[in-house]
Amino acid sequence: MNIRSIIIDDEPNNVENLRTIISTYCPGIEVIATANNATEGIEAIKANQPDLVFLDIQMPGGSGFDVLRAFNAIYFEIIFITAYDQYGIQAIKFSALDYLLKPIDIAEFKIAIGKAVEKINSKRQNHNIENLLEYIKSGQRDSPKIALPTLSEIRYIKVNTIIRCEAENNYTTFYLDNGEQILVCRTLKEYAELLQPRRFIRPHQSHLVNLAFVKSYLKEDGGTLLLTDHSKVPISRQNKDKIKEQLNKSL
Repeated sequence: MNIRSIIIDDEPNNVENLRTIISTYCPGIEVIATANNATEGIEAIKANQPDLVFLDIQMPGGSGFDVLRAFNAIYFEIIFITAYDQYGIQAIKFSALDYLLKPIDIAEFKIAIGKAVEKINSKRQNHNIENLLEYIKSGQRDSPKIALPTLSEIRYIKVNTIIRCEAENNYTTFYLDNGEQILVCRTLKEYAELLQPRRFIRPHQSHLVNLAFVKSYLKEDGGTLLLTDHSKVPISRQNKDKIKEQLNKSL
């Protein structure tokens, strides 16, 4: 079936470039409308009920996030198209959503389209977008929820309930304060980049720890962290001084 899409971007050249890419590489996707600002974008979505929206984050007079706030529920898929925006990209990653940096890489574009088409065909409400808006609303004040894609579902977990994360090849296991363990189909490196600004430390290549759950520093085995759930996390030799410094700052 054809997928009906809308492009929302304040730069006409970007709109035409994306339209060309879509027609060249994704003939099953129809561009039914375009918009050059947030207000026009909201009106276009309401008027056309698209399956997919290509959405720029930074636009004069209102951001892409402002477009999403205008809807009580999001039933269309989103692919963000943006120049580098640290906060915006972090928010998107927290919600396990797809984004493409300008200029658009065709290989990454095809991957993002493939994911969007799969979701559209499954006809599920886009809870990832809801999590994105909640993250933006909470900002730096509260503990946001992070989207954790497992083999069977996407779980939304408050960051302050995560005790630690442990790497298992290309998977990561999350250990929560209620005793639950969640195996996620992504590497620890991805989550270290997202969570370290929120008082998580990486004492070892295979471990990421929430400082709030560190009970004590043990001198055994060259250095070990004892956590409030009685688990122990090793500290690598090269990280020893850095971890001690981070622990002292957290007091």
